[in-house]
Amino acid sequence: MKLATAEMLRRLGSGDTIAGVCAAAQIGREEFDAWWQRETDRRLPQVDGDAAVSPCGRCEIFRDRWGIPHVLAETDEALFFGFGYAMAQDRLFQLDYLRRRAYGRLAEVLGPKVLELDLTARTMELGAIAEGEWAAAGHEMRTLVAAFTAGINAVIQASTDAPPIEFDLLDYRPQPWSPVDCLAIEGEFRWYLTGRMPVFAVPELVHRTLGDGPLYTAFLQGEADDESILPAGSYPTASCGTEQLGPSGGDPTPCQGSNNWVLAGHRTTTGQPLLASDPHIAFGAVSCWYEVHLCGGSFNVAGMAYAGMPAVMFGRNERVAWGCTNNICAQRDLYRERTDAAHPDAFLCDGRWEPAGRREETIEVKGSGPVRKTVRSSRHGPIVDELLPAALRSDEPISIRWLGREPCRWLQALLAMNRAKTAAELREATRPWIVPTFSVVYCDIDGHIGYQSVGRIPIRKQPTRRCRPGWDPEHEWQGLIPFEGMPHSIDPQRGFMVTANNRPAPDDFAYPLAGVWTSAYRARRIRQMIEAKPKLSFDDLGPMQLDVLSLRAVQCVPRLLELLSDEPAPRKREAIAALRAWDGRMEAESAAAAIFDVFFAHWCQAVANERFSGEAATLVAAAAGGLAVELLRTDEAGWFATDRRQAAIRESFATALDTLSSRLGSSIAGWQWGRLHRMQVRHVLSGRGDLATLLDQPSLPVRGDMLTVCNTGSDADWQATLGAGYRMLVDMSVSPAEIRAIDAGSESGHP
Repeated sequence: MKLATAEMLRRLGSGDTIAGVCAAAQIGREEFDAWWQRETDRRLPQVDGDAAVSPCGRCEIFRDRWGIPHVLAETDEALFFGFGYAMAQDRLFQLDYLRRRAYGRLAEVLGPKVLELDLTARTMELGAIAEGEWAAAGHEMRTLVAAFTAGINAVIQASTDAPPIEFDLLDYRPQPWSPVDCLAIEGEFRWYLTGRMPVFAVPELVHRTLGDGPLYTAFLQGEADDESILPAGSYPTASCGTEQLGPSGGDPTPCQGSNNWVLAGHRTTTGQPLLASDPHIAFGAVSCWYEVHLCGGSFNVAGMAYAGMPAVMFGRNERVAWGCTNNICAQRDLYRERTDAAHPDAFLCDGRWEPAGRREETIEVKGSGPVRKTVRSSRHGPIVDELLPAALRSDEPISIRWLGREPCRWLQALLAMNRAKTAAELREATRPWIVPTFSVVYCDIDGHIGYQSVGRIPIRKQPTRRCRPGWDPEHEWQGLIPFEGMPHSIDPQRGFMVTANNRPAPDDFAYPLAGVWTSAYRARRIRQMIEAKPKLSFDDLGPMQLDVLSLRAVQCVPRLLELLSDEPAPRKREAIAALRAWDGRMEAESAAAAIFDVFFAHWCQAVANERFSGEAATLVAAAAGGLAVELLRTDEAGWFATDRRQAAIRESFATALDTLSSRLGSSIAGWQWGRLHRMQVRHVLSGRGDLATLLDQPSLPVRGDMLTVCNTGSDADWQATLGAGYRMLVDMSVSPAEIRAIDAGSESGHP
């Protein structure tokens, strides 16, 4: 070869094609492939023998046939050293990527394309928040995180000459790890789970056009919103006080969610609880989840951690099991800030002009000069105009108040949950947890089950889905819902709990829960499957997680068929016949599944186009599912002009058939859902030159969609970009304790 290995890797990482690198190196593709295989193989971690001396005491890492590490040690410190060591062996580049994302330093190594991510992290001060969290941490947590950090640093030091190949592709080396880095990654994940500014941005955008009244109310309606986690009447309706809060420094993403459920012994064939949990998140060539078994000191826990966070987030120990979903209760508000030329660089609040905060951020960008940004802030928090969709920006600056800027104690709670011995202890372990809001279901070997909405929710005087007036004290937070006031259930009489990002409780709950919950179809379908049998076995759980019945289709298709009953065109008649014969299941082989999902996407866009245009219409369409379902039945609010609704439905159906013909051919028999809906498993470097060929996993046809229990997501192009990459099942009757789990991304992050 005419090029050194380091130069070949640098060229590939800078965007050169494989053909271009081969030409420069004067080699053929076969020789290139052999070279690439050698390079990836030599960077694999050592998994046998003695590799490092733990400064915390002896630690052993045994890897089973799936590569999952079982970390064994006599002390907690040695155990967490091994935890960090094993995770870094498998995921060192991912750890550094997540660390850079949290601190807003991705552009240093990836260039201008990721500048928006860096700007978000810098604007929200995620690094400074992590520093504050570390300063407030207790002795035990600091000890365990420091040991975990030492394990990561041992791998960094040992892999200088042969690091994961991504480092050589990008031509840099990871800096030493700091304990604060773990909390920065945790903080960025909190932001991902709870920031969700489109949840407020889209209703604000809609209100600017429609104002108050029936049209705005119609837009805000959700799908199956009456399916709550706590059934009506199963909770107190009187409040129990308020937690004090210190000074603060219809979902547009319905496919982002999770499922979990727990069954009491009298609902199971074993007489002991069963638990299922599957978090839904973006698919990737490297999973964000990390399976591990920690055994030693005061821990004996197995399950799944989030990469960079030293605790098991979903899992079980010898006596207790638990699973989580995102609760999606609002832990942030957007505020319109009033300015005045007579009071420069100040914001109005309760009749007084308060000086704006100001800080300078410099973002280093590979391949170009540094980007300098001035971030202003009001009493509510940073001004986030640049983070909002362009259609929402105006002359009024918009700030954000986010509860995640407070000490959130998420990791502290997880560590206590990992060691809980009873269901009651596990619930109590969640008490310190502030952000994010999760729905936790749990059970123990004594037969107890429960549900706890963890985290806290700000109490507001004025309910609204819009940006709040920052100058009006009536819109300031009044405190937090206390732990005992958060939705929960202990040993419910009906013998099960189900959560799937649906509303925790009906509107008569003691506190306003201020949520923008996703469609409750998944939760309803899980409940239906539980209630279909007097008792469920452990073997029933897996098929339930893989269920692909679309309750949206079950509800909408009969209405659609009625409206299309007199269509004369042969192609439309054939498509209508396919829908009429369909059972509503989103199977990969189903043409009817493709027809319905593509129609519904075009129908949502038609609904949005009736009142909006351009970027605004695109944003509104993504959040219009509930309204679109209702408009298939009736238009009581008058969304469409006179006699336009039925014509728009027919036009959307015709457009859907045209789309499918252009994408999949003229034969309806060939319109299988799986040809359109394919699982995309991309690496974070996928867009650079030909690296997708080397780092991505193959695209595969998949079942389900964004609203089936088997959630496989669906983007604007109907691709399966996120869903249940990890699934976990627990049977509390089995001894010794075990879990059954699968992670689609595998344990190793090495290509």
